[in-house]
Order: sequence, then structure tokens, then C-alpha cells
Amino acid sequence: MNIQVIDYQNPLWLQTLSRLRYDVYHLPEYVHLEAKRTKTLSQAFVIIDSEKIFLLPFLIRSCDDILGVKSQDFFDAISPYGYPGILLSEEAANNFDFANFALNELNNYFQEKGICSAFLRLHPILSNKLNKMLSQESVNKIGETISINLKLSESQIWANTRKGHQSTINKCKRLGFTARMVNLVEYVENFQAIYHETMNRVAAKKSYYFDREYFADLVNLNENIHLCLVELESEIAAACIFFECGGIVQAHLGGTKNKFLHQSPFNYLLDYVRYWAKQRGNELMHIGSGVGGTKDSLYHFKAGFSKQRHDWFALRLIPDREKYNYLTQLRAEYLNTGVSQLLQSSFFPAYRAK
Repeated sequence: MNIQVIDYQNPLWLQTLSRLRYDVYHLPEYVHLEAKRTKTLSQAFVIIDSEKIFLLPFLIRSCDDILGVKSQDFFDAISPYGYPGILLSEEAANNFDFANFALNELNNYFQEKGICSAFLRLHPILSNKLNKMLSQESVNKIGETISINLKLSESQIWANTRKGHQSTINKCKRLGFTARMVNLVEYVENFQAIYHETMNRVAAKKSYYFDREYFADLVNLNENIHLCLVELESEIAAACIFFECGGIVQAHLGGTKNKFLHQSPFNYLLDYVRYWAKQRGNELMHIGSGVGGTKDSLYHFKAGFSKQRHDWFALRLIPDREKYNYLTQLRAEYLNTGVSQLLQSSFFPAYRAK
């Protein structure tokens, strides 16, 4: 049995992925990109036992912001942005003992490295068996995500579209909007302007803003990344970045220019991309959930494009309860509240509650 913790430069990472079905979020270059953005350390935990394989990419984050002083002993682990999570080979996915053994080994590693908690989002499609395999104490449902089944015929895909969306899409076509896929590197500044305009409009949290360097780094994903533009008379009205990997097309970041908001060109954009993705032989187009997995207005908008849903889970691990409780005590004092209130809240880890 081979158990290793590796960095993004280790060839074992890609070698292991070559034996699994994976998404862009599992690529070492994507995880490293996220580490760079969040000022964390990127790693992957790998266990290989013949045909049984376990792989998990994650980021290690310092808890200095909670402690108020620099420390070499307090860390936590988080997922890269998006839908990463644990990957299992088919043989591993059919072996409850192996999955729980791997999770126990991961927990032990975290404890050895001073990692007091881990919040690890699972992939709604590729990790869909894990909630039934792992301890219910460690698995928490975030919400539901939405995808479009690209194995359906084009007429079936259209029939599963909400009538209001159908009307909007047809209106955009009549008004002369056009859509096309382009190379991100050529339009990265245009996209960033539209995306930030959208985030400002919806008063998004700071974590949803990305700088110029981040978008420039995304370009390095090469054939896995695409940009769709919707234009009217050569002016960009809406844009969205998509990932393509393992038969899954994934909407990543997108937005609409304020000037065109009332015409809803983003409806037409998603309509265009789903047929583009189908023609390229992909199995599904994953368009995600509401903010934080909630069934908000964003979720309602996305739900109008498909009837297909996926349960979305996260792992909540506390490898070092003593350190976890200590940090929670510090946070409770800072917020002038009780430790029990933080521990009983749904926020995890409790010591990072707002």
C-alpha cells in the first residue's frame, strides 16, 4: 500500500488522476492556483492499494488570524474554490472499509501536522457515494446543485427548460444577440470588467472577487478552460468562464453588463453553451447552486434550465479537539458570546464564525 502526501509538482498527482475520473478542480495546477490566491499551501493526500485509489486535494491555512499572533502549531484545511473533494476508483467506491480506512489515515495526518479542523467540500457528481460510505458525524449536506443532462436530445433539453426562460432566450435571438466561444487570454480584461460589475451589483462577499492575476493564471488551464461571450452589435453583453473535463462542463464565473440586464442575455448564454457542450460529446453541464448552497434567487434561476439535481455534501473533521476548542474559546471572547453558542451553530469551523 502506498500512502503519500504530495505537492503540485509531484508527478504522482497526475499519474494518479490518469487512473480516475476527475474534474478540473482536482488538477494540480488548479489547486496550486488556488493556493496562490488564498496564500495557503496546496497538497494532495493519496492512497493506492492495487486498484483501490483515494485522492484528495486540499489547502492548508494558518490560524494566525484567530490567534492574533504568529504560530507554527495551529492550522486548518479547506477545499480549493469550486467542487473538488475526494476521488475514489471504482474498486475503492465499492469498498466501505477502504474508504473509512483512508479517511482515518487522513485524519491522523492532519493531527500530526497541527491541523485542528478540515472543511472539505465533496464533488456533487464524482463524490456522490461518499455520504453513504463515511461516518454520518463527519458528513454534512450543504444543499443541492443543478446540472443539465446532455445525453438527452436537444428537444428534450429544451422541453425541460422553464417556459419563462424559453421566452427570454427566444427574445434574445429576435433582438439580434449572438453567442460564441473564444479564447480567454484574448478577452480576460473584458471578462474581468463584466464580472466585477456583476459582483458590485449583487453586493457579493469579498471572497467572490478575483484579481487580474487570478484570471491570468486561469489561462494556464489551456484546453480545460473556455470563455463564452454574448454580444449585441459587437458589444459584449454577458460572459462566462467554463471548465471542461471528464465529460463535465462546469460553469465557473460569469456576469452580465448592467446596460443589458433587463434583456437577460445570460439566459441565452447558458442555452448556447449547453448545446455546444453536447455537440462536443460531454455527458452533463453542471451549473451549480445558489450562494453557499442555499435555494436563493440564483438557485431558482439555474433550476429553470434543468430538472436534474445532485445532493452536495462536505466533510467536517476535527483532528485535534483540544486545539479546536481553544480557538473557539478565543473566537467567543472576541465576539463577546458563549462558546456553546458557537459550537451549536451551523457554521464550521466554529472558531471562524462571523
